[in-house]
Amino acid sequence: MGQIDDAIERADREAFTREPPKTLPTRINYLLKQLGSAKAVAAELGVTADSVNRYRRGARKNPPKDITAKIDAAVRSRWQPLVRKRRRKQAAAMGGITVETRARFGYTAPIGTTDDGRFRRLTVHLPATYAQRLFDARDAGADDQEMRRIIAEGFKDIYFQDGGSRATGISDVAINDIDYLDLDF
Repeated sequence: MGQIDDAIERADREAFTREPPKTLPTRINYLLKQLGSAKAVAAELGVTADSVNRYRRGARKNPPKDITAKIDAAVRSRWQPLVRKRRRKQAAAMGGITVETRARFGYTAPIGTTDDGRFRRLTVHLPATYAQRLFDARDAGADDQEMRRIIAEGFKDIYFQDGGSRATGISDVAINDIDYLDLDF
């Protein structure tokens, strides 16, 4: 997963209205309910079906750290899908998306101006069209670079050019060397 995928996942988790199950047996039972069988859960986690049943019964209480992380990720990815879907739909339809980042921004500018990339800390609210493009790209399996280009285009339009009222000669904004990136929608 790339930085943008991680940021979208964090924003999704913030939308939870209820916390996911905490204990190992309840998490395994939730996955069993979602996936239908111990064999399917085992395939998802990379363990045997017997191990899944041991976790469910409480006969095995402390799985290895990598398996614990896989269980957590599997539960969180399936937890409250309707809540996440509703928030994304609202962001893509009318709310937009807020991007907070510290990264190196570079751009192509007219001769006589500086286009050297430099680190900036920006918090910019992008309109719903950019949120829709970002979600569509992610759903289509776009890589991190493609999603960065969408966000960079939004920054160019909203931040650098202020909707077309300034810096109209700037083109091709690029985001590089991201220290952190956080999304809110």
